[in-house]
Amino acid sequence: MPSATRGRRAGARREALAAYGFIAPNYALLLVFVLVPLVGAFVVSLQRTDGFGDGTFIGLENYARLGSDPLFWRALGNTVLFTLIVTPLSMGLGLVAATLLNTALPARPLFRSLLILPMAVSGVATALIGVLVFDQNSGILNRLLEGFGLSPVTWQSDAAPAFLSIVLATVWWRTGFNMLIYLAGLQGIGPDLHEAARLDGANTLQRFRHVTVPLLGPTTFFLVVLNVIYSFQVFDIVFVLTGGGPGGATSVLVTYAYETGFVTRDQGYAAAIGMILFLFALVFAGAQWRASRTRDVVE
Repeated sequence: MPSATRGRRAGARREALAAYGFIAPNYALLLVFVLVPLVGAFVVSLQRTDGFGDGTFIGLENYARLGSDPLFWRALGNTVLFTLIVTPLSMGLGLVAATLLNTALPARPLFRSLLILPMAVSGVATALIGVLVFDQNSGILNRLLEGFGLSPVTWQSDAAPAFLSIVLATVWWRTGFNMLIYLAGLQGIGPDLHEAARLDGANTLQRFRHVTVPLLGPTTFFLVVLNVIYSFQVFDIVFVLTGGGPGGATSVLVTYAYETGFVTRDQGYAAAIGMILFLFALVFAGAQWRASRTRDVVE
């Protein structure tokens, strides 16, 4: 074998080893903090536990129990409804805000800071702000309504207002993040494409629909996956604002799993709920990824 060929192969091996060395810490963290707990949760989901001592292996009994649990199905329905409302609403508002901030809008840095501000606080802090706004006894919103002579809203006593409060708080929290990602995508679109469309007679709305939106396809796919996974995993805002009430009207999968695992001490059943939640997120992400690849191939 010529020395030049051997030298190239040795160089390729060294580059491969260097690459593996750089990504090894990431894989180690993924193994320790994601895969190991995931396997542990699956093992617990196959057991009957009461919070004390070792669990008893019962196979798939916890999963079979889910099918006849009305509280689980109610929590699942609330989670799906929450996702279907929050995801398009927060993404749509984020896209509109990003489009405005990508133009010559006066005081753009100020508006951008105001929209990004919710991202600087945690979900619990956001929920506490929501309590200040939506508390039916002393909340800012009800005081404003009373000041205008309107009846206060029973945000914590009735199902629909309680659900609306967590939706509004979450949309306020997520819009800034979606705006930031969309703004980065918009700034990656060359102005020559819009100029060519304008010369072809396309108006502003047509350019937005036929140029901007298609070119933001990868950004939208990324945000859809993130927002849906977040919505299925929402906990802090619901727990602080409503606690899943009234009467389970705002209970979602994570709050139901928390109550099952830490209140009723049925950790095995709570782990089974968590595994179902993980399966939903995995299936959705895989379906979205496959749809995105298929669309790219067709185009």
